Amino acid sequence: MDIAGWLMGTIFVVGMVAMIGFFITKTTGYGRYSTSVFLLLIVLVVSALLLSADKLDKTVLANIFFAIIGFAGGLFTSRDSEASTNPQAKVPKSADNSKTPESAKAG
Repeated sequence: MDIAGWLMGTIFVVGMVAMIGFFITKTTGYGRYSTSVFLLLIVLVVSALLLSADKLDKTVLANIFFAIIGFAGGLFTSRDSEASTNPQAKVPKSADNSKTPESAKAG
């Protein structure tokens, strides 16, 4: 077995260990984070296997890594706006709407 075969085998074993670890440690059900982490693991393992088989260019793999990092960063830092999570949130009144009917007649 040559070095490329050992490299592909090692990447496959590490990928399978990561998948098994994912399924052992995840909670029941598929939520937003568990599905995303699962897909990121699959993309990472498959792209590493393709690189080791010389089917993928190094620059393409670098772009895949940056996309994975960007997606993971956006996944964990995304926040819903306060209005969508709290429909009872008070919206500040504009200067025109802050006048009472009496002051509107006087001014």
